[in-house]
Amino acid sequence: MSYQTGLSGLSAASTDLDVIGNNIANANTVGFKSSTAQFADMYANAVMTAANNQVGIGTRLSTAEQDFSNGTFSKTDRPLDIAINGNGFFQLSNNGALVYSRNGVFHLDKSGVIENAQGLPLMGYSPGPDGKMNTGSVGPLMVSSASLPPTATKTISAAFNLDSQDPVPTNPFNPSDPASYSYGQPMSVYNSLGGSQSTNVYFVKKATGSYDVYGTSGNPPAPVGPNPSGSMGTITFDTSGHLTSPNASALTFNIPNAADNGATTQSLTLNLTGTTQYAGKNGVTALLPDGNSSGQLTGFSVGEDGTLTGSYSNGATLVLGQVALATFSNPNGLANMGNNLYAQTGDSGAAQVSSPGSTNHGVLLGGQTEDSNVDLTHQLVDLITAQRNYQANSQTIKTQQTVDQALINL
Repeated sequence: MSYQTGLSGLSAASTDLDVIGNNIANANTVGFKSSTAQFADMYANAVMTAANNQVGIGTRLSTAEQDFSNGTFSKTDRPLDIAINGNGFFQLSNNGALVYSRNGVFHLDKSGVIENAQGLPLMGYSPGPDGKMNTGSVGPLMVSSASLPPTATKTISAAFNLDSQDPVPTNPFNPSDPASYSYGQPMSVYNSLGGSQSTNVYFVKKATGSYDVYGTSGNPPAPVGPNPSGSMGTITFDTSGHLTSPNASALTFNIPNAADNGATTQSLTLNLTGTTQYAGKNGVTALLPDGNSSGQLTGFSVGEDGTLTGSYSNGATLVLGQVALATFSNPNGLANMGNNLYAQTGDSGAAQVSSPGSTNHGVLLGGQTEDSNVDLTHQLVDLITAQRNYQANSQTIKTQQTVDQALINL
């Protein structure tokens, strides 16, 4: 029996060395999780009355338990290097079967699909027509290189201060005559083809607390207000200099298609919320027209919640998708497939897929990778211990051999 006990000890020590060696070999593997060999003792079956006289017959490997705690993070500044801070695994498609990984080093294939080094697509949510994520299903994430189409300007949000001490102009309004208006502001808007058009807004003081607003477009300037004169309407202020009308703080005007080089006629809204009449210089305090020209993708980034955002040459941004994370009730129940991949099993429980940062799912760190969580110092000490265990178990066999030889020599 001593031979069997010693052999089981040698096998256990050898397995322990295998586990430690694997940890050391993967000390620089991105997203690797170290393992610890756990052993259990073995006893021969015995009758009930002899239970107190059992002698162990060695040991066996119980499990190689992985440590899924976070490794440290390394900054790479590559937009598709993603680290998970907290619980969760990236979800990947392996020929239709879902697999999981902590290795967040990804790249784009020739069609723009985000994939790992083995060519497995990263899974996530895609945006719907309203821009909200379709969290009902996951699919491969991709970054399209298609141009962002132009969006015509519909609303100009602007705020001004109009000097309450300005005199009332005596000349009839004429955009070419600065003496006929109190203040003018040029603005650029986009038409339906993405072309930029110059638009001007003028304020003509009628009396304290009251201004007529005019608009022109093009060169030479042509009236664009609802009235032939270009008048958009009248705005009024209270005695504290706050805008009181129109109620919606908005005026409307049209730019004819003749000025758009084939684009459609634009109906624009001028929102003057925040405009004041204080005793101070005339000037613009906010100017935010919506719309944009066409743009090319210049870069992208991944946010903490997994949102993949594209940046375009026209200054616009667009949400392209969202990375999904999977968590498991028992991560140690996952089957290790190599290549930093895991597969779901009955012991792991079903994958709980959600967006990063929700429930017990970790957050993402874009432009970073998660290093292996192997502690080399600890592993080297364990290596020495496993070596001593192996030597000690070999002595068990050697001692039994000496005893046997003594019996033979009797």
